[in-house]
Amino acid sequence: MGIWGFTKKKTETEAVITTKEILIAKADALYDQEQYQEIYKLLINYKDNEDVEIIWRLCRAMYKMSKTTCDLIFEALKIKENHWSVNKLVSILINSRTLYEGIKAQIKESYNIKKHMLKAIELNPEEPTLMYMLGNWCYQVADLTWYQRKIASVIFGDPPSSSFEEALKYFETAEAIDPNFYSQNLLMLGKTYLKLNQEDQAFK
Repeated sequence: MGIWGFTKKKTETEAVITTKEILIAKADALYDQEQYQEIYKLLINYKDNEDVEIIWRLCRAMYKMSKTTCDLIFEALKIKENHWSVNKLVSILINSRTLYEGIKAQIKESYNIKKHMLKAIELNPEEPTLMYMLGNWCYQVADLTWYQRKIASVIFGDPPSSSFEEALKYFETAEAIDPNFYSQNLLMLGKTYLKLNQEDQAFK
């Protein structure tokens, strides 16, 4: 109350702070109840507000949701291991999970990710997205920094290996199957050509 008995009008900043505090309190309560989907619904509209407290809680909920999805897709894999879409999703979800968990997890799961990609390609060799995914895997492995390779050598006696030539093969195969199907594949083609010092191909 003001000194004259009137309620003091909240400033815009105070209102924002109050809204934020309510959101965070609700999100934390929902997290304790394992209601990750509800947290997502609550916070997703605030993801562009550049508020770290909102963003990390949203990311935490999304990660927990992805773990549930991973559990479901692995159940599907047990039911039918020779299903190309299931193997594709397994590789995608494992990769997404490791991005959250860090470089050690990425390296540790790299063989597993590749295994499911190769299985999916074996079952559906005319799917360009699979070729792009495997090409991207090869590119990322070939492009590991020295310290990442050091970590890999500690985790594995024989760490994952690939080359830009191998990556190029898969990107080109994807384009041969379905030309211009995905702008990211074209981008990776160009980047791979540059890595191989084939500038004339990169800028076609």
